[in-house]
Amino acid sequence: MRRGPGHTAVAEALGCDPDALVEVLDRSYYDRARGGYGSAEETLRWLAGQVGVRPSPSALRAAVAARLAAIRIDTTLRSDAVATLRALRRRGLRTALVSDCTHELPELLPTLPVAGLLDACAYSVHIGQCKPQHGIYLEACARVGVPPSDCLYVGDGGSHELTGAVELGMTAVRLTAPDLSHHLVFNAEPGWTGPTVTALSELIRLVDRAPVAVG
Repeated sequence: MRRGPGHTAVAEALGCDPDALVEVLDRSYYDRARGGYGSAEETLRWLAGQVGVRPSPSALRAAVAARLAAIRIDTTLRSDAVATLRALRRRGLRTALVSDCTHELPELLPTLPVAGLLDACAYSVHIGQCKPQHGIYLEACARVGVPPSDCLYVGDGGSHELTGAVELGMTAVRLTAPDLSHHLVFNAEPGWTGPTVTALSELIRLVDRAPVAVG
């Protein structure tokens, strides 16, 4: 995901400078993704306070709506995501999304085409842990009823997620699609030397070679 121009509307709703808001968003990401500042509205109130603004209740409500709209625009599924998930389901495999995220993704995901193709979701903002902390992976495993050793984990390497997966005994694969170089990533994992794929569809070949449950 990229942070697009829609986020300017969030700053405008709060009555603060967009660049100042982005600076606070970046430095507070993991605390926010763990739900550390409360609800979506409470989090935006805290963010505004960090840049010296005290928005009214109506301004906060407008900012929450603007942020949800901005993230909806920024969220684009990979072109092969739906087909890949359907292929995995046809093979009898269960799938889980493990995501470092703030309050918006849990609200948006049910509206996306992949929603009915996932067996479980483990959101950091609900669990209170971010990758590579083990708890978020273990929660996903519990929800699909599969031990870590039987899981294939795929991600772009943000939050050192691949190392965290390997530490639990999962098989981890890095997605290295060219467009990901422009995406917003925190705590990247540039030293990954394990297996890689350039498209989600390549996962089908991997599971057909050595079937596992997919987490």
